[in-house]
Amino acid sequence: MKTTEQSYRSRHERVTAYLHANLENDIGIEELSEVACLSSYHWYRIYTAMSGETVANTLRRLRLQRAADRLANSDMEIAKIAALAQDAFSRAFKEAYNDSPAAYRQRGSHAAFKAANAKADAQGFKVSVEHLNAVRCISVPHAGPYLQVDAAMGQLFGTLAQAELLGPQTQMQAIFYDDPDLVAENQLRSAACTPCSDDTEIPSGTKELLRPAGSYAKLEYTGAYADMKDAYRWLYGVWLPQSGYDISDRPGFESYLNSPVDTKPADLRSNIYLPIEVAS
Repeated sequence: MKTTEQSYRSRHERVTAYLHANLENDIGIEELSEVACLSSYHWYRIYTAMSGETVANTLRRLRLQRAADRLANSDMEIAKIAALAQDAFSRAFKEAYNDSPAAYRQRGSHAAFKAANAKADAQGFKVSVEHLNAVRCISVPHAGPYLQVDAAMGQLFGTLAQAELLGPQTQMQAIFYDDPDLVAENQLRSAACTPCSDDTEIPSGTKELLRPAGSYAKLEYTGAYADMKDAYRWLYGVWLPQSGYDISDRPGFESYLNSPVDTKPADLRSNIYLPIEVAS
């Protein structure tokens, strides 16, 4: 039975990776069933059961997330963004993000951070400093764009469910090792992870990860994941220089307080943790 479960999980991971790699292409159920090596009738039901959403909803969510990233972080023309996103873009985007694409570019959750960055306003957002103990984690590594770490998150949570380690208190976190402004997207290193006890056996297909102890500046963030770049630029470029702290060489991480599967992007809540130390 376990071999069968692992087989289905492997098929699900292949399909998820394929979706991320082909978001801007026409993707049909028959095509995905070939990736999964199952009939389309059975695969559609299996995917929905394992993901908690249909293939169509996953595609729509991921395409709109990429579109939001382009609206917030690029000057690409809205018409081109719409064409790449496919579907009935304007209506679908407004339904998911509570604003038209043009209005979102001007006032999405990134806009307030852009304004604070321009004014060098270090007081615009609440930041607290916390000392965190070292934490043992179960993790799935990810290489590539940080916005696609949710593929590793899906693999992690599927494995946890299979190992009967998934519960209501399971935390969603991601650790980031590289600066996306300095490292090419396809070379960015990160990991989806969740804290675990010292006596928990690390499931096959995942890795043990130790999140190091130390002080962290915590920024409470509400909004789309695609808009986080300006929050990071504010935290690193405005808050940190005026804070009296130095950056530490420990990796930063994010903790996710709700899920994009059942929460609108504007209502997603995350804590961003910046590793710091007392300035010398």
